[in-house]
Amino acid sequence: MANTVVGANPDPHASGDPNRRDFIHIATLAAAAGAVGGLAWPLIDQMNPAGDTLALASIEFDLSKVEPGQQVVVKWRGKPLFVRHRTPEQIAAAIKDDNSGGLKDPQTDEARHKPGKAEWLILVGTCTHLGCVPTVGGGEYGGWFCPCHGSTYDTSGRIRSGPAPKNLEVPTYAFLSDTKIKVG
Repeated sequence: MANTVVGANPDPHASGDPNRRDFIHIATLAAAAGAVGGLAWPLIDQMNPAGDTLALASIEFDLSKVEPGQQVVVKWRGKPLFVRHRTPEQIAAAIKDDNSGGLKDPQTDEARHKPGKAEWLILVGTCTHLGCVPTVGGGEYGGWFCPCHGSTYDTSGRIRSGPAPKNLEVPTYAFLSDTKIKVG
């Protein structure tokens, strides 16, 4: 019989070297993480907005086309956008009502336009009640009137009467020049 040492391992590759075992575990975990990431990426990527949606995310508009007292409706993100060139009388009426107790959603006229640009009022043209499109110049406050349920807005787009709970929304916009704005 051959001399054998009790407890000796005859296979030199099964020595249980901790460095080798750790490397195999780390490599296996890295490969598994890469496989999970590769499978998950298409599912995550499909949640990004489509190219046509991103194209509508912002628009530029030339204000020189709008005369004082006139309103233009532009489509933005599938909604009407009111671009109104207010007259000094409309601005004065809005400022006069700033401290009126009849505002459901209190907000000053100054907070609804860019500083030094009070003549330009940019609003999302959907009623805050059920999303109808109000008509310009209607109602007793000279702003907008929603014929569906009777909400009335003033010349600053603030709700004055009717079921609408909030003012017409002011979108994020910036003046690119004196006659051009970028909305969104």
